[in-house]
Amino acid sequence: MAFGGETTILFVPGLRDHVEDHWQTHAAQAIPGAATVAPLAADRLSRAGQVAGLDAALRAIDGEVVIVAHSAGCLTTVHWALAPTRTIRAALLVTPADIETPLPAGYPEPAALKAGGWLPIPKKPLPFPAMVVASRNDPLAAFDRVAGFADAWGAALHDAGDVGHLNPAAGYGPWPALTGMLGRLADHARSAAL
Repeated sequence: MAFGGETTILFVPGLRDHVEDHWQTHAAQAIPGAATVAPLAADRLSRAGQVAGLDAALRAIDGEVVIVAHSAGCLTTVHWALAPTRTIRAALLVTPADIETPLPAGYPEPAALKAGGWLPIPKKPLPFPAMVVASRNDPLAAFDRVAGFADAWGAALHDAGDVGHLNPAAGYGPWPALTGMLGRLADHARSAAL
């Protein structure tokens, strides 16, 4: 693997938590030693609860950690990074949702997200190397907005093309490109350490 066997890959799902046919679920099963943040038992729209869940998962891991987050999991990660409790090797932030603009039907309303403590999206440099994967046709975030997030977070930007929200609704089940993305992230993290 790109980061070596002593590094734990920690998957951070979005607000829909664990979806059986999601690429994160497939990857977590395929990558030896990978871990996934446990779903909240209640109030999944609580930013504080999601951040606390991520922090608990991180505290349970010895050694280096690479975060692989998707959608609102990216936002959980950047909120956690405002007051990190440990060192992170790197983070891959895949198709972050732009909750500062109205989401399509079936997703949380802006008022619920604001009440849950999600707004505004943090726009400060992350304290670890990161790469943002952006889609050209994501119904939950315009490419230019995601590029702006990457810039504000001090993260490298990867244009993934037309991959929708990179979820089962967009045809991802397994995401074969993840292995290559982790390799690129490893290269980016090494260059950031020089």
